[in-house]
Amino acid sequence: MTIAEEKKDLRRRIRAQERELSPRYKEQSAAAIAAIVCALPDYQEADTVFCFVGTEREIDTRAILDDALAKGKRLCLPLCMAEPGIMELRVVASLDELVPGAYGILEPAADTVCLTPDEVDFAVLPCLSCSRGGHRLGQGGGYYDRFLSTYRGSAALLRRERLLREDVPVEPHDMPVPWVVTENGLYEDGVPARIK
Repeated sequence: MTIAEEKKDLRRRIRAQERELSPRYKEQSAAAIAAIVCALPDYQEADTVFCFVGTEREIDTRAILDDALAKGKRLCLPLCMAEPGIMELRVVASLDELVPGAYGILEPAADTVCLTPDEVDFAVLPCLSCSRGGHRLGQGGGYYDRFLSTYRGSAALLRRERLLREDVPVEPHDMPVPWVVTENGLYEDGVPARIK
C-alpha cells in the first residue's frame, strides 16, 4: 500500500470514528481546546492570528475567533481559491462578514485584504487527525500543506484527544507542527507541556 493509500484509509477510519463521538463530548472538548489556545503566550502576544472556521467535523473555533477580535488582533481566515489546493489569508473585522464558500464553509468575501504567511504571528490549524508530535493528516486537498511550506511563525494543531493517531503516514512534503492542542492539554514536539 502506498503512503497516499494509507492516508486515504486512515481518513476513512477517522471519519467513521468522528461520527460516533457524542455531541456533548464534541462541545466540551472544543470549549477546552479553545481555552487552552487562548491561554498560550504566543497567541496572547500575537498581533495577527490566522485561524480556520470549524465545520461540524472539526473543532468549533468560534470562541478563538471571538477572542481574537475582542482583543483587537488582526484576524485572518482562509479563502479557498478556484485553483485546487490554493487558499489566501484574508483579514476579517467581524464574523458577520463571512459568507458560505465553495465547500459550504464560512469564509471571507473575495474583496477583503489579503495577507502573506510572513505577516502572521500565530496560526491555528485544523486536521482530520495528527500525532502528538505534530504530524498532521489533512482532508487531502493540500491547502494547509502549502501554507506550512512557507510559514515560519508559531502554530498549533487542534484535535480531539480521541482522534489522535501516532501512526499518521508521512510524506517528504508533510511539515510537522510543533504544538498540538487537545482537550487534555498541550503537546510540544510530542511531549505534554505546561503553558507558561
